[in-house]
Amino acid sequence: MTAGAGGERLRPLLDRMAEAATDWLASLPPAQRAKASYPFPATGERTRWSYTPNEQGGLPLAEMGPVQQRVAHRLLASGLSQGGYAAASTIMGLENALDAAEGWRRPYPGRAGPNRGRDPLLYFVSVFGEPGAASWGWRVGGHHLALNYTVVDGRRLSASPLFLGANPALTRLVGPGVVRPLAAEEDLARELLASLAPDQRRRAVLSPVAPDDLVQSNRPVVDVGPPEGLAAARMPPRQRELLLALLRQYLGRLPGPVAALEAERVSGDGLEAVHFGWAGGAEPGQPHYYRVQGPQLLIEYVNVQNGANHVHSVWRDPLGDFGQSSSG
Repeated sequence: MTAGAGGERLRPLLDRMAEAATDWLASLPPAQRAKASYPFPATGERTRWSYTPNEQGGLPLAEMGPVQQRVAHRLLASGLSQGGYAAASTIMGLENALDAAEGWRRPYPGRAGPNRGRDPLLYFVSVFGEPGAASWGWRVGGHHLALNYTVVDGRRLSASPLFLGANPALTRLVGPGVVRPLAAEEDLARELLASLAPDQRRRAVLSPVAPDDLVQSNRPVVDVGPPEGLAAARMPPRQRELLLALLRQYLGRLPGPVAALEAERVSGDGLEAVHFGWAGGAEPGQPHYYRVQGPQLLIEYVNVQNGANHVHSVWRDPLGDFGQSSSG
């Protein structure tokens, strides 16, 4: 996802990101700083991203002191809205609930020494290049969280791929309360599906069976054909509003200036070419998947694993992930 126009609108945000990254690197001793830092562009490493638990490049929170962790979280928060950061930190904390549900036994793949397979401190932070330079980037990644930011020519910001997942997707508290960090991502899409007339639904439903995971997985480059499903051009105003609400749910993860630029790109005539596709069951609790696709836009969401209680969701720009395009 790339915001190209409106460089001056992005300037305060770019400055905040650079300051947060600089402060975090300054808090690290030389050996840790070397582990956390890469030259720019380091394309092979920078475009390698993952949302499963595995040993990643960069410095994990587990190897930082409390103050270093706080500054790392400040960098993470600089790339998200307030609500987006709350969702991300909740997702990280769910590693404790998942560890309990699995009996506190799973090891962390590829990590030497004593470790936890589900660990809210095994999120890896990396900086590419010199923060504040014309072109540089940063990344935070771990289980069910992947943020990738690239600044290009001091004026363009790529904020994709941006992945949030949740396992469990729904966990019960004492009494009637539940924790659903990605609730609206499911509920808005299901509401849109339910609003479709039979002929619209025939276009929108891509398959009666949901795929096991995101179709594009964690590929560094999106490989998609023409959009499939129901085009917004074939939706009446009420359904378009539901589609826009779903788009805003994903945009709302982002800092305000980036969200605003992206919203401008998909509003008005730009919405006409956006397609909505669904696969799997239509009822809550059934495995399901959906895709929202248009020019420079791909959203994928899947909830199949663990009895349809395990969500993966991602926003991507097929033409501009990792700042690899001058589009916009």
